[in-house]
Amino acid sequence: MKKEIRLNAFAMNCVAHQSPGLWTHPRDRTADYNRLPYWLDLARTLERGRFDGLFLADVLGVYDVFGNSHDAAVRTAAQTPVNDPMLVIPAMAAVTQNLGFGVTSNLSYEPPYTFARRMSTLDHLTEGRVGWNVVTGYLDSAAKGAGKDKQTGHDDRYDIADEYMDVVYKLWEGSWEHDAALRDRVRGIFADPAKVHRVQHEGKNFRLDAIHLCEPSPQRTPVLYQAGTSARGRQFAAEHAECVFMSGPSAKVIAPRVAGIRELAAKAGRNPAEILMFSMFTVILGRTEAEAKAKYEDYRSHVSPEGALVLMSGWTGVDFSAYDLDQQVRHVENDAGRSAMDNITRADPDRVWTVREVAQHVGIGGIGPVVIGTPEKAADAIEAWFDQTDVDGLNMPFAVSPGDFEDITEMLVPELTRRGRYKTEYRPGTLREKLFGAGRARLGAPHPAVRVRPK
Repeated sequence: MKKEIRLNAFAMNCVAHQSPGLWTHPRDRTADYNRLPYWLDLARTLERGRFDGLFLADVLGVYDVFGNSHDAAVRTAAQTPVNDPMLVIPAMAAVTQNLGFGVTSNLSYEPPYTFARRMSTLDHLTEGRVGWNVVTGYLDSAAKGAGKDKQTGHDDRYDIADEYMDVVYKLWEGSWEHDAALRDRVRGIFADPAKVHRVQHEGKNFRLDAIHLCEPSPQRTPVLYQAGTSARGRQFAAEHAECVFMSGPSAKVIAPRVAGIRELAAKAGRNPAEILMFSMFTVILGRTEAEAKAKYEDYRSHVSPEGALVLMSGWTGVDFSAYDLDQQVRHVENDAGRSAMDNITRADPDRVWTVREVAQHVGIGGIGPVVIGTPEKAADAIEAWFDQTDVDGLNMPFAVSPGDFEDITEMLVPELTRRGRYKTEYRPGTLREKLFGAGRARLGAPHPAVRVRPK
């Protein structure tokens, strides 16, 4: 039996997310990112298309590696300016009933005590439809904004993240028992103090002596996404993640990463099949091949090559302004995100990338594959991608928004449904239940979050 194809929309609370320059296109509305009508219309479109979720990227700091300045990022709106993604979620939840929300939040610059409250609040307000994409950051500009000289070393960030997860698990899972909140109007007792426990943690990076500020939310721990595919990131994902997001330009790059995380998960005592793998995948659709190709060429005319290299410089920590456009890109190891540099150097030894090719590729859809064609052609490509990579779903960026998501909803979703590869309706329950099945609103053993629950 073929896997059901899962879809997340991939967006960000900014103007130019993965397709720099496309905000200038007459069909694009992302310049309205700071107004609620944009987000409400997008949420309604995605629910109409039965998308599993809206995956909201985020970054703290500005892309100032390119030319050692923030000027190009500001000029091209390359993920600058960027607003808080969490604040738009309750509004979108209010106009939808099933759409999930995966929100990116950097654990390097917020104490676990306050962050745990914010996520519990979102889980309450969405009635259990929220997930957390756990990231540790990759920009020195974010560290400087938080009062540090530079970011902590790459692998050290994951060591801190492991302890951070221990703390938030204790708050979400171990502080309030499931029946602590009584709401007893007759006796005037809202919650039973005997069933609310102090969390005491004394570690290398965090100290805590407090109860969790929120009563139990539908999922307790939000659905856990993770997006790092470095060696240390894969190890973190194998222990903590329920869903893993990865990007790469070809199946040859993605397939071994999927297999590697599944293998590590099995070694950690988890069921590898229960870690859902999502990869980035862009489609440009038309009712005919000619229409799709014309749309793509129209989009390309709006791409900002400078903006594309600004993003790539930030993702890799390498200043692409210092490269000649026809110079070959070579691997550099640093404390920025390592996956993006691997994608265009070591991950596919059969392909050599020039700086010009990187700018052209990143210009529409980031570093993932781009398929241009009819719904039938796109569905064929997606099915082949699933067969070649063993992924469970796609994070789908846009060139223009919400137009491309409307195209997916109106053209691609009916074709995938016709082939029996896409759900005909949403499953009931929380986001975790929609992804993993009824009765699974909370994490189950052997996930480490389970260990801290009251006996």
